[in-house]
Amino acid sequence: MTAFGTPDDPDIAEAVAGELALLDPALRVSRARAAELLDPEFVEVGASGRRWTYEEMLAELPGMSGATEDGPRYEPTAFSAALLAPGLVHLTYETDLDGQRARRSSLWRRDPAAPAGTGLRMYYHQGTPVPEADVQP
Repeated sequence: MTAFGTPDDPDIAEAVAGELALLDPALRVSRARAAELLDPEFVEVGASGRRWTYEEMLAELPGMSGATEDGPRYEPTAFSAALLAPGLVHLTYETDLDGQRARRSSLWRRDPAAPAGTGLRMYYHQGTPVPEADVQP
């Protein structure tokens, strides 16, 4: 993992752990657990080009790809992280889901108005399909 700041920065570690948790089928089927990791102002531009809001994502996540223990699972690779400011982390990485690759980017933030001890939550996410011919290290 590349990190601007230190690789063991607690904000970076928390954002990576949250990202990995959101790829876990056990979390994807739990609205309550997903709601803990998504910011109430969350927006996603999915690999399909669709724009998702917080409520839409929580409603649809259990039925999305990668949400079953016995089905295909997201395999993340090539994580890179940047601490943009205290409590604001930018992650990039790639996923493979049953041969479909996507480049992903997310912003994780700690809401300054939230109670003390509130963790980072995903504020923005974008997935972009990787063309089959685009093989990069």
